[in-house]
Amino acid sequence: MARIDAFIDRLFQESGRELRLETGAGAVVSAPRGPVRLLKQPLTTPQIVGAVAEIVPPERRAGFPRPGVTAFPYLARAGAVEVRFETGATGVRVVVMPRPPGHGDPGAPPAARSPAAPPPPAPPVPRAAPTPAPSPAAAPTSPVAAANRDGSIPAPQDPRAALDALLEAMLARRASDLHLTAESPPTFRIDGDMVPEVAYGPIAHERLKELLWSIAPEKNREEWHARKDTDFAHETAAARFRVNVFADRKGIGAVLRQIPNEILTAEKMGLSQPVLDLCFLTKGLVLVTGPTGSGKSTTLAAMVDYINRNRDDHIITIEDPIEFVHPNKRCLVNQREIGTHTSSFKQALRAALREDPDIVLVGEMRDLETIAIAIETAETGHLVFGTLHTNTAPSTVDRIIDQFPSDRQAQIRMMLSESLRGVISQTLCKRIGGGRVPALEILLCTSSVSNLIREGKTFQIPSMMQTGRGAGMATLNDALLDLVKRKVVEPREAYAKAVAKGELKTLLERAGVALELGAG
Repeated sequence: MARIDAFIDRLFQESGRELRLETGAGAVVSAPRGPVRLLKQPLTTPQIVGAVAEIVPPERRAGFPRPGVTAFPYLARAGAVEVRFETGATGVRVVVMPRPPGHGDPGAPPAARSPAAPPPPAPPVPRAAPTPAPSPAAAPTSPVAAANRDGSIPAPQDPRAALDALLEAMLARRASDLHLTAESPPTFRIDGDMVPEVAYGPIAHERLKELLWSIAPEKNREEWHARKDTDFAHETAAARFRVNVFADRKGIGAVLRQIPNEILTAEKMGLSQPVLDLCFLTKGLVLVTGPTGSGKSTTLAAMVDYINRNRDDHIITIEDPIEFVHPNKRCLVNQREIGTHTSSFKQALRAALREDPDIVLVGEMRDLETIAIAIETAETGHLVFGTLHTNTAPSTVDRIIDQFPSDRQAQIRMMLSESLRGVISQTLCKRIGGGRVPALEILLCTSSVSNLIREGKTFQIPSMMQTGRGAGMATLNDALLDLVKRKVVEPREAYAKAVAKGELKTLLERAGVALELGAG
């Protein structure tokens, strides 16, 4: 079921003339009893574009949204409608109108139709004949929508079948996460937004526990009862999921994050040559950083896959849990999971030194000891990849040094200046047309950067990154500005994700890009 179907349901329930979604406004149905507001909060352009992109006919998806007007028929679960999508200088507008009685077949030729409902109050724009869509019997549906003809998510009594239905719906809606909370309806994170499945209804604590225990290994159930949270991986025929089960004031809860079975390659991600060059190092420390949910695992997986296809080496990954699965290609890959194959990151990292690795991936550098061993491993002739939860590349250096007691910081600063090779800090932005795209800040440890780390002058690293653009370095604002110029990201979205907002605003103005910061 597409996101917009819930709004179209209300359009038919209210016997409305039209449904309107507009940038800076909510969703409104023009009904006989007057305007009916379906949302209190205003909608953004990426939210509207992402919702409509789910129902655009396949032959029109390339290049969507285009300037001007795009019109097409759509067979919603509530009935057949006409969709009119308009782009303007300040945002977008969508008008959805029911087809007149007797003309509900989207496949009928335009000449056979009676005049449509009155158009929205906008200047008339000539439009092409609507593209034929499948008849109701052949309409494309997700595996879940096929189970319930009204498009709702089935909830069979069998716990495993009920959870599988939710996971299928998650995949069908291209959600990154499924949130399950006791006494609340399931909620999907779609393009960064939380979208509750209100029609599903709240899930009781005991019922939710049945759903989760149907996939949780026995040791994770025991861990949850002892600690009230646990992590594990779950795999279906369609995808893998990283699962965290926790307890809160309402009872049990869980977040299931989708891990695609197919690894996104470095080429498809568009990683720059300086980043790919880091994959050919024989020793040193490379860090991928960013807030939770920023796609660090996806970027690291792409880099490991690139090594796997281009080098003849031994790769060891230490993860909690194993996310992306790497088959042996040119490299031999051993993947170890915390709690299953080893007790902790630091123990696995110590053991890795006796396992003849060339490349070691540390899923999370959580504590001082793990960080120290990772730096030592990088110093002793191994290429080490790791992750940290920092927001910028320069702050990553300070975060590492500050983890250590003051009497050890000078030593760590010296070791880090010699072992650190690069920091990739990323932030996810909403893509125009739906989906998300990473903005990559890239710090390469040249001799000048190493000197700044050694001398404790890390505050000068941002200016060094600006002068090092020719060598492949990029600040977050550089990456955000590039995405805006290429019309991948809206200026307001880039501004929201910027750390140095004033500087980005100046860069946008110099590039002749209008930045609208009004409501919505």
